[in-house]
This record gives sequence, structure tokens and C-alpha cells, in this order.
Amino acid sequence: RLSKKDSAELAALAVRAIEDLKGQDIVRLDVRKLTDVTDYLVIATGTSSRHVKSIADNVLEEMRKAGERPIGVEGADAGEWILADFGGVVVHVMGAEPRRFYAIEKLWSEMPETR
Repeated sequence: RLSKKDSAELAALAVRAIEDLKGQDIVRLDVRKLTDVTDYLVIATGTSSRHVKSIADNVLEEMRKAGERPIGVEGADAGEWILADFGGVVVHVMGAEPRRFYAIEKLWSEMPETR
């Protein structure tokens, strides 16, 4: 992993950064038994594209302050679904409609055989 910090610590930091900007429906999923790509998914909803962008920016800023840099960030231009990959933690900040449509927490919560 590229991270200097424990993945659980980073996931907790992402959750706090989301809570600071009133992100909604925050879910932290431990996916270590489902994949070796990442350890945790943090998923949250913003109320508008501006809110989604602000939440994602706050996550990136708080991670930067903690010495963490993302491997990649996708979707920042549109603001409907922003994904920030920190290696052991992948953060999804979504608008309400994409969150309902893609239902990623449901996908990742199911056992691999049933996916």
C-alpha cells in the first residue's frame, strides 16, 4: 500500500471530513474479505453537485493534511459522482440519484457468489 497510515484510520478520517460538510447517508464498508484492491469503501451523498464537489474537496484536503495523496480522482468536473482512490480506502461522494441507481453498497455488501 502507498499509505503511511492504517486503512481503518484513513477511512475514519474520510468519514469525519464528510461529516464536517454535512454529507448524508455515510456508509463505511470493510471489503477486505471481498477484494484485494482496497480495504474500505466510504460512500456518502451530497444534496447537489456543488455539495458533492465541496465534500470531495474537503476529503482531499483533510487527507492531504494527513500526508496522504490520492492515487486518482474521477468525476470532479461533473460533480454527480466523485471517486477518490487512496489505495486502502476508496471514497465515493455521490448525488442522490446516482447513489440510488448504482447502489454500490448493496453490490459490495452481497457475498461474492451472489454478485
